[in-house]
Amino acid sequence: MNVLIVDDEPLARERLSRLVGELDGYRVLEPSASNGEEALALIDSLKPDIVLLDIRMPGLDGLQVAARLCEREAPPAVIFCTAHDEFALEAFQVSAVGYLVKPVRKEDLLEALKKAERPNRVQLAALTRAPADTGAGPRSHISARTRKGIELIPLDQVIFFIADHKYVTLRHEAGEVLLDEPLKALEDEFGERFVRIHRNALVARERIERLQRTPLGHFQLFLKGLNGDALTVSRRHVAGVRKLMHNL
Repeated sequence: MNVLIVDDEPLARERLSRLVGELDGYRVLEPSASNGEEALALIDSLKPDIVLLDIRMPGLDGLQVAARLCEREAPPAVIFCTAHDEFALEAFQVSAVGYLVKPVRKEDLLEALKKAERPNRVQLAALTRAPADTGAGPRSHISARTRKGIELIPLDQVIFFIADHKYVTLRHEAGEVLLDEPLKALEDEFGERFVRIHRNALVARERIERLQRTPLGHFQLFLKGLNGDALTVSRRHVAGVRKLMHNL
């Protein structure tokens, strides 16, 4: 990953360059930039993957630079490195992926750089844009806002969707997340890969393992990846599930 350093203090640029140089997989681009105007020009010419950006600089400050990058089709990931912690809210309003307070610690820098390797704002929008916006097929990933930030879940790792009041629980191979999307919209978009088994549940077709009737006459569907847990199939959907299983 190519990293551009932007800071008006030479010593700060040197220290960041040394820290990045000690980390595997990252390369510091030369020259570095000492102000916002230089930063924008170097981003155009060097095409960095990540920008380590100071906030208080003469001329265009770091927040203004980041705001301009947000207008671009393929902006680099931005990590702010500043001596001031009062700008954190503004930083994330301009799509920063990290906010480091000087003196920057090596372990904090590494964590921020790893986070910056995830899809940037534009890539995220492309992966998670609804098909109506693009005229293309369904999304390949589902995005969910969690305490970790924006998480991308590959569609082929999704086991089921279950609606509960205004939210939908997405169960995937590594856990669960909440979505603010209607179950019906998910069914319309992903109907070729998911099947409705209840008024509030969609399951991945390829995860279906077996359908079992309980002693009380209820039907349960066992899915690969649920470690023996089962979901209830409503009576009105049993025939459809059986037909699907026959054709799998």
